[in-house]
Amino acid sequence: MPQLEFEFPTTPVVDGDITPEIVADHGLSTEEFQRIRRILGREPNLTELGIFSVMWSEHCSYKNSKLELKKFPTTGPSVLVKAGEENAGVIDIGDGWGVAFKMESHNHPSAVEPFQGAATGVGGIIRDIFTMGSRPVFLLNSLRFGRIDDGAEGAALNRRLFGGVVSGIAHYGNCIGLPTVGGEVYFDESYAGNPLVNVFCAGVLRHEQIARGAARGVGNPVFYVGAETGRDGLAGAAFASRELTEESKEDRPAVQVGDPFKEKLLLEACLELLALDGAVAGIQDMGAAGLTCSTCETASRAGTGVEIDLAKVPQRERGMNAYEILLSESQERMLIIANKGREDDVRRVFEKWELPYAEIGRVTDDGMMRVLHGDLGMVAEIPARQLAEEAPLYKPTAKEPPPLPRLNLAELPDRPIGDSLLRLLAHPNLASRRWVWRQYDHMVRGGCVVPPGSDAAVFHVREADKFLAATSDCNGTYCAIQPRQGAQMAVAEAARNLVCSGARPLAVTDNLNFGNPNKPENFWQLRECVEGLADACRAFNTPVTGGNVSLYNESPAGVVDPTPTVGMVGLIEQEKHITRAAFRDAGDAILLLGSISGGLGGSQYLLQLHGRKEGPLPRFDLKAELALQAALLAFIRMGLIKSAHDCSEGGLAVALAECCFLGQAQIGASVSLGTRNQGRRDDDLLFSEAPSRVLVTTSHANAAALLALAQWRGVDARRLGTVGGHELVIHTDHARHAWPVADLHEAWSGTLPTLMGQG
Repeated sequence: MPQLEFEFPTTPVVDGDITPEIVADHGLSTEEFQRIRRILGREPNLTELGIFSVMWSEHCSYKNSKLELKKFPTTGPSVLVKAGEENAGVIDIGDGWGVAFKMESHNHPSAVEPFQGAATGVGGIIRDIFTMGSRPVFLLNSLRFGRIDDGAEGAALNRRLFGGVVSGIAHYGNCIGLPTVGGEVYFDESYAGNPLVNVFCAGVLRHEQIARGAARGVGNPVFYVGAETGRDGLAGAAFASRELTEESKEDRPAVQVGDPFKEKLLLEACLELLALDGAVAGIQDMGAAGLTCSTCETASRAGTGVEIDLAKVPQRERGMNAYEILLSESQERMLIIANKGREDDVRRVFEKWELPYAEIGRVTDDGMMRVLHGDLGMVAEIPARQLAEEAPLYKPTAKEPPPLPRLNLAELPDRPIGDSLLRLLAHPNLASRRWVWRQYDHMVRGGCVVPPGSDAAVFHVREADKFLAATSDCNGTYCAIQPRQGAQMAVAEAARNLVCSGARPLAVTDNLNFGNPNKPENFWQLRECVEGLADACRAFNTPVTGGNVSLYNESPAGVVDPTPTVGMVGLIEQEKHITRAAFRDAGDAILLLGSISGGLGGSQYLLQLHGRKEGPLPRFDLKAELALQAALLAFIRMGLIKSAHDCSEGGLAVALAECCFLGQAQIGASVSLGTRNQGRRDDDLLFSEAPSRVLVTTSHANAAALLALAQWRGVDARRLGTVGGHELVIHTDHARHAWPVADLHEAWSGTLPTLMGQG
């Protein structure tokens, strides 16, 4: 990719030198430029224009989405730091401990350079967590790519992006010593050319260790610490400062280059410094918009001002001007506001960890972000709060798009059930993710209790002696068909996955991935999904603690399917409640909790085997979902459940197959779906993705009691069959279907290695 070559002036320009073309090139409207002039009481210089352009971009200000985000529930008795207050939210997990967690995207950088784009995304989310004073303990991710299967258009490019992103995530997490314990990967033609790379990090801390990103204490010194600033980071500023068209994407400079070893030093230094009582008044990651954002946001939060001198900023390239230094998003950098008199403590810690650092400024009392540049003098002077908090907010026009085609089940051609299950298990969307997970070191730190591949990851936080479960979920196809219900189902599935693992859901972070919000149909999808998420989060009592909005996710072929990714964390009260998906013992009874109702709209069966993305979605009832999850969690705590597995993508048949081979030893099952389903097609019965269903096993002796308890709780339940043998056998009203478990596992296990040239 070409590098930025334009020389940005560092002295104020005279009135009239900022042309409409320059304003437009910075992604600012004429009205926004006039607002800037009113705030300053004068014409901005080009450096100041660049500062406003990044801080008032969608990336930093959420100017097209902030009004929608206010619909989320963000408070509750367990919320210690709520959404929008700091770099990440914090939830109470008991005994004086909290968990800080957040999800963010690095979509556009990953489309340009997948390895570094994904790696630096991981680095950024880790910094958000330890900036809170929390030690990061695990990572997970949610990834979307165009189709990689043989014969798909653009498959070679999509494979390159997929391979590069996975390698970048693995490189950064493995090098810094953090386990990547789970996540999700999906492939759909809507993501061709515009992959979604959403990364999640969680950390733990004592309540009293919560750190704040505020420039408190007039006269306190401001320190820069971490990697030197370079021009490579201007790529990030380019993404933030203007909403790129497909044409302009070709002119983007190379993305930032991450150094996980430098980040490890920075992490340890910052946590050591925060542990020194009274040394730190405020701390802030230099993430989006770099030094600009960290300076004005810390001042705004504290109601103070900050003055810095760019000549003192550590730089790895000669001749950088103010525009470049302020807007660079070079990685592994932090801003520290130390308490006056503790400067030597700060220096001693940074020197111990051999990190570049400099005292670059001080906290002031006038509310201004004031930037000097050595002998050049003042290069920017802007009210901090108006810059950081008073960006214009918009409510774009919303228009419901034409609905996707509706499925007429009677016209859907029959397919052989035996072959259909094997083909679904072998499809990249349902096949084993082991090719991905084996690149991640999920065992580092020794806390991963349930490894990748189950309904949710389970991690033992040894310092707190707590068992946390975490998952990320979203089905873009569902949200493309019915955005509001699709978003509700994303929250419900995340919660269901946690409950299947024995956890009580606590809270949510989200990553809203959508197209250009100025297109009314795109904004309608965004609004519907936000309202669906908000409704479901209120129902599940899982407040939203923060997250990210990524817009303008489009390619020449079209916009991505609306993808409001949900990251959710839960708490497992006792180790004995940890529950896994796989069948355990021959003779165990297999039960289905939830209705066996059908509907193939939005299903992988319909999409992958019939090539049709059609609705409507199966009916979804929040009250029924809540009742199901409450019952399942109660049964787990009573010791009645031996395994539990969510029925989701692929439907009941895929879930049954997974239960047979996800354990350490493969084991078969015999089930009957007959007598109560007369008239239903077998493909609808087996491959419907109707929500609110969980496959569980219990001992033969406890089966009758479990059914009675479910009925008492008002939850549909039925016994399907028995664990045992070497085949999965499914009896319906129409036929007997049987597959050797070894054949099911073989179909499921080899797809990704083969497609990625490692089969």
